[in-house]
Amino acid sequence: MNWVLLCALKLLRDVTLTKFDGTVEIHINTVEKGLRGSVQLPHGTGREVRVKIADDKTIDAIVESINGGKIDFDVLIAHPGVMSKLARVARILGPKGLMPNPKSGTISPTPEKVADKMSKGEIQWKTEADFPLIHQVLGKLSFKDEQLQDNFKALVKSIDQIKISKITIKSTMSPGIKVEL
Repeated sequence: MNWVLLCALKLLRDVTLTKFDGTVEIHINTVEKGLRGSVQLPHGTGREVRVKIADDKTIDAIVESINGGKIDFDVLIAHPGVMSKLARVARILGPKGLMPNPKSGTISPTPEKVADKMSKGEIQWKTEADFPLIHQVLGKLSFKDEQLQDNFKALVKSIDQIKISKITIKSTMSPGIKVEL
């Protein structure tokens, strides 16, 4: 049975058993693999993103910090001129998904603008490597229904409805609820 989004959100709050502010996740089955993109969520995800910029002034300190085992960022945005120095720590950043790359938009000649967009709620989404499936955070259970609905609409619009076959939402430690498009 597929639910209308607002009814699904109400049901989600009713079946959640956690005593903390859980995360609302969306799982989207698509018709093809290899999709990726980004979207500016109108209300963010409820989580503050730690962004660090690697440019000519900061690159040496960042590389030294990473080699010392300290990674104090969620997203690293790099100027193209410092990528050769970042290559030294690629074996550390790569497996964690933190290495800047052009596909995700984290290599830019204007890293300050990209950092500003990322800190305001822009998220990167992509399908899994082996399956046509996208997992993404929509927000927190404490968000109003309208805020979660706005985030849902923005994400679905950025993916293109023709490429979506099924949508399920869930919160932390709750069952999934199928949602109508």
